[in-house]
Amino acid sequence: MAEDRHTRNDGRPDGRDTRWTGHRAERRDQVLTAALTVIGREGTTVSVAAIGAEAGMPRSVVYRIFRSREDLDEQIRARITDELMAALSPALDPRGTIREAIEHAAATYVGWVALHPHLHRFLGTGSPAVTGTRTAVALHLARLLDSYADRFLPDGERAPTGFQLNLAFAMVGLVDGVVNQWAAHPESGSSLDDLTLFLSDALWGVLASATARLGIKLDPDQPVGPT
Repeated sequence: MAEDRHTRNDGRPDGRDTRWTGHRAERRDQVLTAALTVIGREGTTVSVAAIGAEAGMPRSVVYRIFRSREDLDEQIRARITDELMAALSPALDPRGTIREAIEHAAATYVGWVALHPHLHRFLGTGSPAVTGTRTAVALHLARLLDSYADRFLPDGERAPTGFQLNLAFAMVGLVDGVVNQWAAHPESGSSLDDLTLFLSDALWGVLASATARLGIKLDPDQPVGPT
């Protein structure tokens, strides 16, 4: 149900419209915050009524704020990916050695998934919010790889077109696939530390193998920044 918009004679929205817009945004935030709380506590199969109850409003009011359950779910996924990226972004600004930078990024992501298994499961696959976040991480990583390439390639040489982007998506896809499998099958027995070490070794292997094709020999204990 859409609310009436109030417009002044000069075509500009009046104070009532502005107040409603602000109130609607506050309520949307309230519902999304409640949704993450309920999902984190009870799992992914939560009802709109349960989310509304957590937010202190009836189900009918929730549906005045969101167009449909699909709209609500997608905005919940967007909120989850925002929280994930807030935790992960510092680890995507590498420090220390190559080995330390890889291990820190892997540990940060695996740690977040372990702390928020229901939120991770709710993300699922095929969502625009999830796909967009995965792409954003890969593009950020590709820019990092591009910025470091000049340090290792001979003067005047460039990596083949698309090399950094392909490598970045390969690394992101590796992490995504392994962690999704681990989260979906906790009975596999891999500990948090074991998974982090496996991912770190696998990511290093992909990075070292791909760059070796360009004639670059990396050392996992060399600094990621200029020496």
